[in-house]
Amino acid sequence: MRFTDRAAAGRELAEALRGLRRDHPVVLGLPRGGVPVAAEVASALGAPLDVLVVRKLGVPSRPELGFGAIGEGGVRIVNDAVVRAAGVGAEARARVEEAEREVLLERALRYRRDRPGVPLRGRTALLVDDGIATGSTALAACRVARAQGAARVVVAVPVAPPEALALLRREADEVVCLSSPEWFGSVGQWYDDFAQTSDEEVTRLLARHAPPPSPSPDDSYSAPPEGGG
Repeated sequence: MRFTDRAAAGRELAEALRGLRRDHPVVLGLPRGGVPVAAEVASALGAPLDVLVVRKLGVPSRPELGFGAIGEGGVRIVNDAVVRAAGVGAEARARVEEAEREVLLERALRYRRDRPGVPLRGRTALLVDDGIATGSTALAACRVARAQGAARVVVAVPVAPPEALALLRREADEVVCLSSPEWFGSVGQWYDDFAQTSDEEVTRLLARHAPPPSPSPDDSYSAPPEGGG
């Protein structure tokens, strides 16, 4: 199963998620590539859209290979098998994590600007990405959502390998995936157009789907009618 681009994948994924509409979920895109997919899902479900910022911890000699992930609120996931296989020492891990933590904080501020995050307490958190390779970042996202009080966590992606889905099913309440090829390779190979998503596109999509601001006490005040006793 191939996808034209992230928006098309999001529309297909939304069809598989129609049943969640009754749960009034909060849709959380994993930046950057997951946000265009999540925007389509949020539109179809009539749900609020937010980001859940997580960062892959890449092996220094092979940054595309993740040995773990970090998320907002101090969440940290380490894949010990990858650490051992790649020979990543403690000092190298610490350097990578420190650098990625700075990026995480900066991007959270950039994407949300002065808007607070959509509250998750007692809600269904629907985590959406454009695909999953190892599952480390999605696993971190699940734990961030739990820490923020989500009552239920659902992970939804267009494509992922079977072993990553098995890992996530131990953490999430539900995992929805449209295609799970035995021979996976990389997420990008399952898209015709997998151009990098820019920070500007993420910010624009979030602004478009931002919930209206809550009225202030002054806004809700109405003067009493004149002439009243």
